[in-house]
Amino acid sequence: MSAVDILSTSEIEVRDAHPDDVHAIAAIYAWHVLNGRASFEEVPPTIDDMRQRMRTIIDGGFPWLVALYRGVVVGYCYASLYRPRPAYRYTLEESIYVDASATGRGFGSALMEALIARCEEGHWRQLIAVVGDGHNNAGSLRLHKKHGFEVAGQLRSVGYKKGNWRDTLIMQRPLNDGDWTLPE
Repeated sequence: MSAVDILSTSEIEVRDAHPDDVHAIAAIYAWHVLNGRASFEEVPPTIDDMRQRMRTIIDGGFPWLVALYRGVVVGYCYASLYRPRPAYRYTLEESIYVDASATGRGFGSALMEALIARCEEGHWRQLIAVVGDGHNNAGSLRLHKKHGFEVAGQLRSVGYKKGNWRDTLIMQRPLNDGDWTLPE
């Protein structure tokens, strides 16, 4: 596949992550930690670390999804509580990563669409994206805007990685009725 190939949605499978997916997920994330701009981690988590992260999210009742192309995991995303304090119980934060060799082909969009749908099955009202290296992360910014996220704020120079300061964009989109109605 070339970087310009946009796949039809019938060629992309999005499903719940399985424990056996952890090796592919860890490899995708390791590339982003070592080479990408989104992650502020500096050392890739081990397979066991990633397995524990997945278990915590899934056992908490939150979605962790993977995108597959021809049976190969090419991306993943998940949602978890934005913050642990009770007042934040209606707000989730999402994370999404696509294999560096598979960006720009619709995998991120398929993942985001499925994640939003899954989040809207719950009682949650807001979905937050913390976009590492904000304005220098054009692909992530474009993906989030496409799916209804708006920039809610920018944190300047909050990360220092690979010899430079990095900003974070906070983006937000409503889920379900957003703040138009009171929660049940």
